[in-house]
Amino acid sequence: MKIIGGVLAGGRGRRMAGIDKPFAQLAGRPLVAHVIARLATQTEGIILNANTAAERFDEFGLDVVADSLDGYRGPLAGVHALMRAARQRGASHVLVVPADTPFLPRDLLARLLMADQDETTVRIACSNARRHPVVALWPVALADELGEHLAATGDLSMKAFLGRLKTAEADFSRPDEPDPFFNINEPADLARAEQCISGPAGGNA
Repeated sequence: MKIIGGVLAGGRGRRMAGIDKPFAQLAGRPLVAHVIARLATQTEGIILNANTAAERFDEFGLDVVADSLDGYRGPLAGVHALMRAARQRGASHVLVVPADTPFLPRDLLARLLMADQDETTVRIACSNARRHPVVALWPVALADELGEHLAATGDLSMKAFLGRLKTAEADFSRPDEPDPFFNINEPADLARAEQCISGPAGGNA
């Protein structure tokens, strides 16, 4: 297996009070830098998905791919773009995560792989009784099927597409620590993340 990391950074971040969300500062670094650092030790390269101003990410030296669908169409369109890009780079799978989840587990990939031995399965992260379909290990062989689904139905629901596939879940619940998939949608979330990092556990930073 060759697994490439894929970061979904294509959203508009409407609730961030005008802040470019991937570049919101957390502990002196952009959010996306925290995510990249967590993936870098687990995958064989990283690709970013963003739909405007790809040059914003130049400092990271990573490839940036846009959705093949026009407009901001949500995470499923981003997953499709990342699948296609990872396949072009010879990967068998792409580990997809959002750009606003700075506390991703350092053993994310290892535990997703343990969730199911079938390489055609989509392996999805869970925590605290919640499923996180935007944090998942996708076989890139599904790229064409997903593309056909999007073209034929226009249905951008992650749940609807996953309902057609074989899936498995890995539970990352940590009752005494911050949720590893805590995502930052508004300035108040950013303040909470700062508290997590400065607290006793340090958000496992």
